[in-house]
Amino acid sequence: MKQIKRLNETNYTDIFALSQFAFQYELSEAELLKKRAEAARHKIWGWMVDDQIAAKLHLIPLSIYLNGRQFEMGGISSVATWPEYRRQGMVKHLLKHALNDMKEQGQTISLLHPFSVPFYRQYGWELTFMNQYYTIPMEKLKKDWKGEGFIKRIKPDVTLLDEIYIDYAKGFTGMIVRDEKWWEQRVLKDKCHIAVAFNKEQQPEGYMLYEVKENIFRVKEMAHRNLNGRKLLLQFIANHDSMAKEARMTVPENDNLPLLVDDPVFAQKKEPYFMARIVDVGRFLENYLFELESDVLLEPLQLYVEDEFFPINNGTYKLEKVAGDIKVLYMKEQENGIRCSVQQLTVMLLGYKRPMDLFQVGLIRGEKQEVELLEKLIPKQQTFLSDFY
Repeated sequence: MKQIKRLNETNYTDIFALSQFAFQYELSEAELLKKRAEAARHKIWGWMVDDQIAAKLHLIPLSIYLNGRQFEMGGISSVATWPEYRRQGMVKHLLKHALNDMKEQGQTISLLHPFSVPFYRQYGWELTFMNQYYTIPMEKLKKDWKGEGFIKRIKPDVTLLDEIYIDYAKGFTGMIVRDEKWWEQRVLKDKCHIAVAFNKEQQPEGYMLYEVKENIFRVKEMAHRNLNGRKLLLQFIANHDSMAKEARMTVPENDNLPLLVDDPVFAQKKEPYFMARIVDVGRFLENYLFELESDVLLEPLQLYVEDEFFPINNGTYKLEKVAGDIKVLYMKEQENGIRCSVQQLTVMLLGYKRPMDLFQVGLIRGEKQEVELLEKLIPKQQTFLSDFY
């Protein structure tokens, strides 16, 4: 489409001018240099009017963990339009363009942080990540956590931190596969302290990025390989009781810290976070790691998927067990079986909601026994994303 143009570093002044206006922030010269360095990873498209940027979209090629397996992902970011060009369908065309590019590049899943959930739902994305926020009075963390080992504060060590992060991230769906630049540009970009938990054998079992300011202990990120690593980090937080009145942290939706403290009555708030959509249904299903117990999928299961915005995905996907693996056969026409939108397929396969939950409220249709079979096929894993872009 003529109006869409791939932008580059010669357009950075206009790109970041629009970002600062749309998202209401102001970059210093130093911050602008950092943004320019980050943008080298991005594919940036602009909708052009008279050779000027009217709207733009950034696509960040990344990968995420899903049931321990890596999936290539297209991260949508910094979508913005100048006010005089809004409500003219420019973002819609940019999103369609991005989906086509993701499909060509083998990025079968896409994530974005929405300014409006309903806006992106109409284009096939669906809410799949929910964060939980704790504000904990420090006295409620003061106890003998009985962690075995010690804490060491360190300078940034990407190799060490990433080693722990990978083990932690594989336990969730949606965590980003980080490279060294991502660590440096996104995770460690701001000044913070780093604490690492070591067991008695001096093996690293967890880390925490944090700051202590204005009587608040802010956990910017915490990852641990096991309960002992977590207990050591919690003890470390509690040891700051003379410096902070409360601790604040972001945790997965299914976090169980309230079970570990003596008094679980503290502020716990859940808020929607990122949305996701499957880009290429066929390829995603082929790479997906289904649960394959011996008595599961004795007969083929058919899924009819509707994708109004990206209709190349429309059709029936027949799942059949062959030689201990699942083969996917695509048929364009509608067949009998489970019927769902691409949004609900994404929700189910990422593990945010279970098939029976969606069936009970009418968001997917089919025979109950077929939905129960799909329930058995999908692994149970919590969605969580500790990054932001």
